[in-house]
Formats: sequence, structure tokens, C-alpha cells
Amino acid sequence: MDFGPILENYDLYLEGLVTTVKLVSASLVIGLAMAIPLAILRTSSNPLVNLPVWSFTYFFRGTPLLVQMFLIYYGLGQLQFMIELSREVDFLRDAYWYALFAFTLNTAAYTTEIIKGAIDGTPYGEIEAARACGMSKAQTYTRVILPSAFRRALPAYSNEVIFMLHGSAIASVITIVDLTGAARIVNSRYFSPYEAFLSVAALYLCLTFLIVGGFKLLERRWFAHLRPREDVSGKAKDKGKLRQAA
Repeated sequence: MDFGPILENYDLYLEGLVTTVKLVSASLVIGLAMAIPLAILRTSSNPLVNLPVWSFTYFFRGTPLLVQMFLIYYGLGQLQFMIELSREVDFLRDAYWYALFAFTLNTAAYTTEIIKGAIDGTPYGEIEAARACGMSKAQTYTRVILPSAFRRALPAYSNEVIFMLHGSAIASVITIVDLTGAARIVNSRYFSPYEAFLSVAALYLCLTFLIVGGFKLLERRWFAHLRPREDVSGKAKDKGKLRQAA
């Protein structure tokens, strides 16, 4: 194992790391912003409202991300009006924006279903209590349903973030120099696949550990009310042990 080529091209890996983090972060933020209103529409009993959103999520959850990116990059990007528009708008010539568009739509579809399921799981008693307090439908969603749904959706959404990070590796097939793209360049220069891709695997592993740790901190904060409280003597009350003893 010769990691000399990796050390010589650390700047290339650093560029790929920055590109990967920017691409994944931007797609997750925009996708989450899209998923919240779509999830609310998805819970509607009106088929004219529900069916278009269901069709969107069904298509993007039922087809591979690589195929979606090819359709957008090689399909949408090669349409005549897009070619003419790209002559006037410089950023449309960059493959980065096509990958961002594909990743955003994909994660929006998955996140929509995650939040929709969490909304459906809201205890009806909480909704009745909000109505009894005189809250409007909008206030019920913003103050009761959505905050409660976000807590329940957090574990599933953490998996979606990790899947999105790992799925971003396909961005290199449309000439984007992300982490995987940097490894492919180093491998083509030095013919050292083990060193090139093992280094990238280690970087992906570190990013995954950071994501898992961040979500654990969020869960510890958002689910603090579910942890056993300490009594005045500082000892935690373990109700499970008390039941067993009884």
C-alpha cells in the first residue's frame, strides 16, 4: 500500500470533499423545504391535491437516482430551449447544477413520505386539544402537528441524510469532481485503486460518523422529556425495575 499519491494529491481530495459537502447540504436543505408543504398536501383526502404529490414521490422513490440524474443531465440539458438558455446563463453549463436538481427532487420525494407518515402518526388527542384551545388549522399545524411530527421523523430522516451522502458518489459520472471523482482521477493517474478508493471510503466514513453524532445530539435534546427524571437525591427513577420488583 503506497499512500504517496494520496498525499501528493491531497488538494484534489480536499476539493472533492468541499464539493460533496456543498452538494449534499444544499440538496437536503432545499429538499426539506419542498417536502414540508408537499407532506401536508399528501395527507389531504382530496385526490386532486393528493394524487399529483403521490405521483411525484412514487416516481422518484421507484426509479434509481442514477437514472434520474441521467434524465436531467442528458435529457433536460440537451433540449433545444435549454441549449439556447445555457448560452445566456453561464451556470447552466455546469454539471453541478443538474446534479443538485436531481438530488433535490430525489430527497424531497423521500422526505415527503417520511414527514407524511409522521403527521399521520400524530395522536388525535393532541389535535383535539389544539382545537379545544381555539387554534386554527394553520396554528394547529405549526404549533402542534409539525413539531410533534418532526420529532417522530428524526430517526428515519437521519437515515435519509446518510443515504443521500452515499448516493452523491454517482455525481462523478457527469464530470463533477466530488470525493469519488477525485479518487477516479488519482486512480487514472497512478493506477492505484486500493489507495485511491480506500482513502475516499475513510472520508465518507468520517462524514457518516459526524452525521450520526449530530442526529444523536438532536435526539437527546428533542426526546429529553422521555428520559427518566432524577429525584432530589440524584438517582434516576427506573419505572421498569419497579414494575419487575412488584
